Amino acid sequence: MTEHRGSGPRATLGIDIGGTKVFGVALDPDGRILAEARLATPNGERASLLDPERRGDQVADAVADLVRQLCSGLEPPVALGIGAPGMVDRHGVLCFAPNLPGASGVDVQGLVSGRLGGMAIVVENDANCAALAELTFGALQGAGEAAMITLGTGIGAGLVVGGQVHLGSNGFAGEVGHMIVDPAGPPCPCGRRGCWERFASGAGLGRLAREAAQAGRLPRVVAAVGGDPESVHGEDITTAARHGDPGALGVLEELGWWVALGLANVVAVVDPERIVLGGGLAEAGELLLGPTRRAFAELVEGPGARPPVALAAATLGERAGAVGAALAARWAVEGPR
Repeated sequence: MTEHRGSGPRATLGIDIGGTKVFGVALDPDGRILAEARLATPNGERASLLDPERRGDQVADAVADLVRQLCSGLEPPVALGIGAPGMVDRHGVLCFAPNLPGASGVDVQGLVSGRLGGMAIVVENDANCAALAELTFGALQGAGEAAMITLGTGIGAGLVVGGQVHLGSNGFAGEVGHMIVDPAGPPCPCGRRGCWERFASGAGLGRLAREAAQAGRLPRVVAAVGGDPESVHGEDITTAARHGDPGALGVLEELGWWVALGLANVVAVVDPERIVLGGGLAEAGELLLGPTRRAFAELVEGPGARPPVALAAATLGERAGAVGAALAARWAVEGPR
């Protein structure tokens, strides 16, 4: 997939709403990226975080702004696809969004449509969009039964069943980040305790890092951030691990165990031939994949009786969600190619 600008065939737009950024692409019919743009996810005033209407307006304004940027110099787009984090129903309503404060209940499709006139709009879960992109262009090509796990601020999944992304009866399939793996574990934004994403997401890595720093296992990392263990973040761990810091490598070993525990649970339900890891944490590459593979081999049910489950990194990086959203929108209008 290449990136270029110009007119040519009518593009489809895809926008991925994340916890920290809103990222968009214009995709031509052959899957080439014609343009891309990004904005910081609007945080708004504290009052708006508790008001779905105001929060929805902020997010819809950001999406409309990105659409205007992406359309500059291009023919009018075929359609717009939006990937949103959380439980998205079949009417484009973000019913529940633990990691996007104040957005639960927002009618994303309706609010964006009101700003963009008659453009066809499709809204799906962001991890399902990423899975669709990897299934079409990336590491899941040719897979019949597979899972795309996105390790970001939280954890999402796109489950591939029969060669297609499985949405479930309401569109809510794949919310694996909220499997409870420790009932006595830390509180989760979803309102429960001990969800998988509290241990194995970007937020989970930050928590594991601070615990290790407070226990004195990260002296060089703590020194690098000014001496305060509470100032250690997940990015500090991956940076230190790349330089061979033993404490940081130990934290990633622990993180890999927690990732593997959730993957073993997914395997018990889906029986995939392949699992692909995406999201910001997956950018650590083998620093995370190595410990995860080792722990997964011990945690998965019946390892001696089960054909090996391939475990690899996604190939489309941060663009996967936006590319998949664009594909979902084009296929909704024109049908799959």
